[in-house]
Amino acid sequence: MAISLNAALFAARTVAQGGTGSLWLKLNKEAAGADAGHLFQTNFVTRALAGLFGSNRYRISVSPDGGTFRDAISIDDATGIVDQPRLPRFKASTNFDNVAAADTWIRIAINTAEANEQGAFNAATNRFVAPAAGSYMLGATLLYKISASTNARLRGRLVKNGTVEIPGSFGEISSAHTSLATALWLQTMVTLAQGDTVELQGSFRGAEAYFAANHTSFWGYKVG
Repeated sequence: MAISLNAALFAARTVAQGGTGSLWLKLNKEAAGADAGHLFQTNFVTRALAGLFGSNRYRISVSPDGGTFRDAISIDDATGIVDQPRLPRFKASTNFDNVAAADTWIRIAINTAEANEQGAFNAATNRFVAPAAGSYMLGATLLYKISASTNARLRGRLVKNGTVEIPGSFGEISSAHTSLATALWLQTMVTLAQGDTVELQGSFRGAEAYFAANHTSFWGYKVG
């Protein structure tokens, strides 16, 4: 059935009319591998889908050209758990001990990605690159490792575009340190433009020390 119009209304049959007052619109498919859903088009090119496509998972997908579709939301029919396959998110760590001279800020070589949806974390530059404008939750763990003196005091921060310290991201452990046990945790939210970069920087006040391999890490995800 094809209809050309500007508005449509489906109204429930009221109780006074002998109905139930409810309205159901049902789309039934023969088997799980078939399709049942709604298509949304611009100039007869499909740009969005909502429904059960090729499985019983409920999906909302979008397309820039009507040919390639990307799931924004996918809901498991057995558990009700919601997946967001395209949500930018990452977690990465350093695979070696990073030395920092006393009272010198360094960019920590976060170079091993554990999770990296959309490839937004660049291990070669040790930076997260915002794939879209919005608000991001970012955090880090910095683990202290002794070099020669226990007088070092661990400090960390997140820096935008190589120069701007992100407010709320700076921290220091000022009490006595224990090698491979003393750690600093940072967490903050920041608004980024597409293409903005964020890196993890660290420093030791008073003495040289290391940022320990494997447990020194950097993570983040888009929240809005």
